[in-house]
Amino acid sequence: MKLYYTPGACSLAVHIALRMADQEFELERVDSATKTTETGADFRAVNPRGYVPALTLDGGDTITEAPAVLQYVADRAPDAALAPAPTTLARTRLQEVLNFIASELHKSFKPFFSGTPISDADRPAAEEVVANRMRFVEAMLADGRQHLIGDTVSVADLYLFTIANWCNFVGIDLGRWPNLKAFVARIGALPAAREAMAAEGLTG
Repeated sequence: MKLYYTPGACSLAVHIALRMADQEFELERVDSATKTTETGADFRAVNPRGYVPALTLDGGDTITEAPAVLQYVADRAPDAALAPAPTTLARTRLQEVLNFIASELHKSFKPFFSGTPISDADRPAAEEVVANRMRFVEAMLADGRQHLIGDTVSVADLYLFTIANWCNFVGIDLGRWPNLKAFVARIGALPAAREAMAAEGLTG
């Protein structure tokens, strides 16, 4: 398999999942501005929408969209317990959380990654959109749970970690949400997360 990624993007969640699932895979970096890969290839030939993640399988098929790719990786390695079994209510709950992260939390950061620096005038409103979503996650974690679904790390945790960690790159203080800040630190300390971030040049 080959994972097309951009350092720190939502593809990081897939990268961590692949390591936790002990899968064999290659990495190919994508320039999000030029839509070219590190080998000079046109990434839009892999994913016509032009964004990561894209996971090309050994048989030639390609899977895109983070929630779909994450669940595919989890299902390849059931012993890693990164997702509840298909057709169970717990799996539906996982999909529920993944869809929230993708449609609400992930998209709320769009003004910060539009390619044009956000203006001082626009920043407060953009931060408030993020904060509204983060407050919901903070409330989820306020019951003392260590993970979003069940008692072990799932792909939902990896996705939330990746998106919430963007706060540290765009100047939003995670300390406003102490449960979420602790969650990000906890997932970020996992060996697979540390290895993936190091491989993407995100440490140090």
